[in-house]
Amino acid sequence: MQTLTIECRATGVAWVTMSRPDVFNAFDEAMIAELDSAFSTLAGDAGVRVIVLAGSGRHFSAGADLKWMQRASQADQAWNLQDARRFAAMLARIEACPKPTVARVQGAALGGGVGLAAACDIAVAAGNASFSVSEARFGILPAVIGPYVTNAIGKRQARRLALTTARIGAVEALAIGLVQQVVPLAELDQAIDAVLRDLLQGGPHAQREIKQLYAQFEVGPITPEMRELTATTIARVRGTEEAREGFAAFLGKRPAAWVNEA
Repeated sequence: MQTLTIECRATGVAWVTMSRPDVFNAFDEAMIAELDSAFSTLAGDAGVRVIVLAGSGRHFSAGADLKWMQRASQADQAWNLQDARRFAAMLARIEACPKPTVARVQGAALGGGVGLAAACDIAVAAGNASFSVSEARFGILPAVIGPYVTNAIGKRQARRLALTTARIGAVEALAIGLVQQVVPLAELDQAIDAVLRDLLQGGPHAQREIKQLYAQFEVGPITPEMRELTATTIARVRGTEEAREGFAAFLGKRPAAWVNEA
């Protein structure tokens, strides 16, 4: 990897760290390809339980590399379409990862950096974190990241951030749901470790099922079709070996096998 470092720890946690601190971890074609490849590989690695996405240096990610965007502005529509599709596929890869994903956010998260945080299941931010959906300042729009930001904070807030390009702090990001926890910078890794401990308590098959099922939920009326989907899902999962082990461990007052393995 030229733009990432990947560390797979014995606990079953993989750390994917964007490693372009000289440009605040801005991403270009190379990083997009490597992020897509990394999440694809880790998703299929039976030894990996949880994936952390982090940025090296002072900032999480400044979003799109401006030199990359400048190249795009000078290319034809066919090139731009293929390029945008690769970016869209990478974000979809992160969002659809069958394993829990955690964004570790410090410093600036701008443009696509906001999209990366929103695509993860959980985002924990340092108190010095700031966020801006900044694309309109460059005469473009946050199209590819838009669905992920909207899913995280709702349509009105997403539209406000996209239209104003306002930079918001960690406290406001917490209030609108862009992140789920804010801690002092010095305590960020400690907070991430606490989240990881909680995630490693859950059954890996159950977590995969959660992600697959919850991806189909929408805010609104609970239809008969949705009731049936939830009923058939839990009926199927109750009969799995993992479920039998989970209940046996609880009744036996011992850790489940997957906790010992982690």
